[in-house]
Amino acid sequence: MRYVLIILALLGIAASSLALREHYRTYGDAPCDINERWDCGIVNHSPYAMFPFSKPGGIPVADIGIAGYLLLGILALKRWYKIMLALAVPALAFSLYLAHIEKDVLGVWCLYCAISLGMISLMTILLVGTVLVQSLRNRAV
Repeated sequence: MRYVLIILALLGIAASSLALREHYRTYGDAPCDINERWDCGIVNHSPYAMFPFSKPGGIPVADIGIAGYLLLGILALKRWYKIMLALAVPALAFSLYLAHIEKDVLGVWCLYCAISLGMISLMTILLVGTVLVQSLRNRAV
């Protein structure tokens, strides 16, 4: 399980890094400008791409993603699954909130953000199962 979680964390870092690159891009079309419904440029240059939202001096949301996936990867190396789960649940909630912003406020999706949402969703599901199995094994002993 540890290696699967590490791979998912690395994929999350990659997706967040691509989103961060898009956030700082100042010229040309976004490489993920697919059509009017899928455009990372619109999402990553919106006020919602900074946290706190619409406040000066914020940090890019993609930076939060990179840091979060890095921390989850380190915790996976140590097999600290309960701590990972405690971090993954709010990360998933935040990602779902950002997906709501994309769908209902901006009206456009970011491919990198969708990939990141997939990674944190899979990690959370796997962590729930892993922690549950560990708890059941500990009770049986």
